[in-house]
Amino acid sequence: MCPSSESAPEASVILPVPLHARPAGRLAQLAARFRSAVEIEYGGRAVKVTGVLAVMSLGAATGSAVVVRAEGDDAAEAVRSLAQMLAAAE
Repeated sequence: MCPSSESAPEASVILPVPLHARPAGRLAQLAARFRSAVEIEYGGRAVKVTGVLAVMSLGAATGSAVVVRAEGDDAAEAVRSLAQMLAAAE
């Protein structure tokens, strides 16, 4: 995904829990339902959300702001769904 793509939908989310295995796994499963390429950004790094270990390696803690971004046919729906899931993560 091109980081300079300003047309790609994105959403900022404040995490209620750290991105440990369970929310990272749920994020990957949900992202797999979409055709769009989806990434999450934290601390100046962006990773594809389909890689659970990559998402966990970001080290995003409770209260951290992450950005969900997607590019493709269903990008807006993907961003909305993943942002909602992250905001409600347990």
